[in-house]
Amino acid sequence: MSLIELETKIYAPIERCFKLSLSPNLHVISAGKTKEKIIKGWTEGVFELGDEVTWRGKHFGVSQDMTVKITELKFPEYFSDEMIKGNFKSMRHEHYFSNENGNTIMKDIFRFESPFGIFGKSFNKIFLKNYMRNFLVERNKIIKEYAESDKWKEIIKLE
Repeated sequence: MSLIELETKIYAPIERCFKLSLSPNLHVISAGKTKEKIIKGWTEGVFELGDEVTWRGKHFGVSQDMTVKITELKFPEYFSDEMIKGNFKSMRHEHYFSNENGNTIMKDIFRFESPFGIFGKSFNKIFLKNYMRNFLVERNKIIKEYAESDKWKEIIKLE
């Protein structure tokens, strides 16, 4: 099992950061390099507990589909999504949010396991873990960019 942990400080309120992280539209923007799009599931607003979505994107030159489900959610502190169908043997992404003097600390804990036994482990060690880290860093960069500017208003509504 591989583990990636990231921490991002965002100069914006926790509620805004949390909702942006659950936005299918912002995910599509942040995954622009892989041309990810939703082929099945919720496409507007923010994901809620129990929602499932199937993404299609191009990774390593190959079009791939992955279905994930929001398995836990406690607004605005935590949510997790897990792969229920896709190319990983398993995948779980935990998202933690905390308030620090009116700003947000966003923590990602991303666990995944590659298929194909020893070949998968070798591919993971050589390529995949770094690839996934870069994918998540880019995602967090976009969340930060939108949360710290007025761009968030194009994506979500706060009540």
